[in-house]
Order: sequence, then structure tokens, then C-alpha cells
Amino acid sequence: MGHALTPLLPGWESFYVIIGSSAAALTGLVFVVIVLGAEIGAGASTGTVGAFGTPTVVHFCTVLLDAAILSAPWPGLYGPGIGLALAAVLGLGYTLVVFGRVRRQTEYKPVLEDWIWHTVLPLFAYAALLCSGLILSGHPEPCLFAVGGSVLLLLFIGIHNAWDAVLYIALERRKKPGD
Repeated sequence: MGHALTPLLPGWESFYVIIGSSAAALTGLVFVVIVLGAEIGAGASTGTVGAFGTPTVVHFCTVLLDAAILSAPWPGLYGPGIGLALAAVLGLGYTLVVFGRVRRQTEYKPVLEDWIWHTVLPLFAYAALLCSGLILSGHPEPCLFAVGGSVLLLLFIGIHNAWDAVLYIALERRKKPGD
């Protein structure tokens, strides 16, 4: 059914406490940034927020979910592997939706860096997470490192994209005449 958890998952406990807590805190900060942006009149259309803002929260929440999955007291590795794979499938599907949203929105013309950080890297992270989740019970050691790398990449993607959004809001706000 799956390898015994001892000593595999307990060795990752600190990693997932740190990464899960970071993802939760950063999710809260994204909400603060959105509210502050709205208060200063730097609002964007729902299409632009759906393309560039919401995915950041989704990536942070995926990291938090994966940290919770791997911190739960599972009797083996099959269950958490399935949980990670399901989260990855949803993430892959959502990233394809984001790709469509980025193409359809008209307020901002994405550059290569935007495509890389908003579609290519998330697709890579979710694909690695899916593969790792599917074979976790049979190959736990390398898969746990791949999962760790995937969630860390999603965290960095979220940090990059949130910072990019904050800079864009700040710079666009400065460009408005009469302020």
C-alpha cells in the first residue's frame, strides 16, 4: 500500500511548517495589497486581476494545501500521494485557464517574463508535483525532494508575481496626471 512514514515525512516537518506558514502569511499580504491598490484608485479590471492577481493567491494556497497534506498523520504514502496528485491536476487545469485569461485581458500587454512566471513555471511546478504524487509511495525519497522543489517553486512564483504586481501598481499610480 505504501512505505511506512517513519522516518520519511517527520524529516520534512520543519520544511512544511516553514513553507506552509510562509504561504499563509503571503496570501494575507496579497489581500492587503489588493485592498490598498483599490483604495488609491489603482484598480484593474476583473480580467486583469483574474490573469495576474488571483493566480498568485492560488499558488500560495496550493503550497499551504500541500504542506497540510504532507503534515497530516497518514498511515502510509499512498494517501498523501493521491492528495498531491489531485492538487496538481487542479493546478495544471487552473494554469491553462490563466493562460487564456492572460491572452484575453486587454489592459496590459504581457512580455516574455510574464509568460514565463505566470504560465510556464507554474505548469512545470504542477507537472512535477503531479508526477511526484503519482509515484510517491513507490519512490518516496526522490519524490519528497521533487515535491519540496515544486512547492518552493510555487512559493517563489507567488512572491515574484506579487512583487511584480505591487511595482506595476506603484508605477502606474505615479504616471496618472493630476495626482
